[in-house]
Amino acid sequence: MPILEEAAPSAPARANGANAVWRSVGLFFQPLIIPVILLFAWEILSGKGLIRASTLPPPSIIGATLFDLLWTGELFGHLWVSISRVLVGFSFGASLGLGLGFVIGLSKRTERSLALITAILRPVPIIAWIPMLILWMGIDEESKIALIAIGSFWPVLLNVIHGVRNTDRKVIEVARVLRKGPLTLWWRVILPSALPAVFTGLRIGIGIAWMSVVAAELIAASSGIGYLIMYARELSQPDVMLVAVLSIGFTGLLIDLLIRQVEGRALRWNDNIRHA
Repeated sequence: MPILEEAAPSAPARANGANAVWRSVGLFFQPLIIPVILLFAWEILSGKGLIRASTLPPPSIIGATLFDLLWTGELFGHLWVSISRVLVGFSFGASLGLGLGFVIGLSKRTERSLALITAILRPVPIIAWIPMLILWMGIDEESKIALIAIGSFWPVLLNVIHGVRNTDRKVIEVARVLRKGPLTLWWRVILPSALPAVFTGLRIGIGIAWMSVVAAELIAASSGIGYLIMYARELSQPDVMLVAVLSIGFTGLLIDLLIRQVEGRALRWNDNIRHA
């Protein structure tokens, strides 16, 4: 019997495959277009003297400073200190926000009991807590971690409450008609419905955690990325300051991408999340 050869793909199929590849490449590079244009314009304007290098160094100088700080390990050292503080403080704040958020979301009585306290404390700016925390805990790690926990607590709390309250009441009634217990109702109905809001709160909370740690390190610290910014300001080193600021942004981006990966895996059943 003759051996059947696999038919070669047709020209339209090859064209569609090539178009799909180019679309993927375009989607990958699209976010880079505007930043690259801005960097080129920044470098050109600095070279022409239209932007003062003493206040805003050109990208070439910032890149050289970044390389030096990475080569000596100074940037990694300060960044690791800040990351450690953020992870510990965020763990405390997010855990408390998750637990209390579910309790308040499920219990109207608890919400009424805590309404006055939350309404008074929630608008207080993060920076307003720094003097009190230093007074209570000193300038060691405890005050910084407490500040991060306070900052990350509120967005997680509010988003969890919002997610629980937006659970479809019809689904809850069906579960009760089927005589599902409270634990099953929470695990199979309320928690899956609230998860998108929970992850939104976590993403916002980690951003505020970074704001909190930098604010604390700017005022009272001997290490950390905020301390590096303040020390560079005292020495009039704007290139070091910008490198530190950019390192915060890139680290925050990586953490946010990690949370989004976990969100995508946890919400595989959600078409809105999967195709976002």
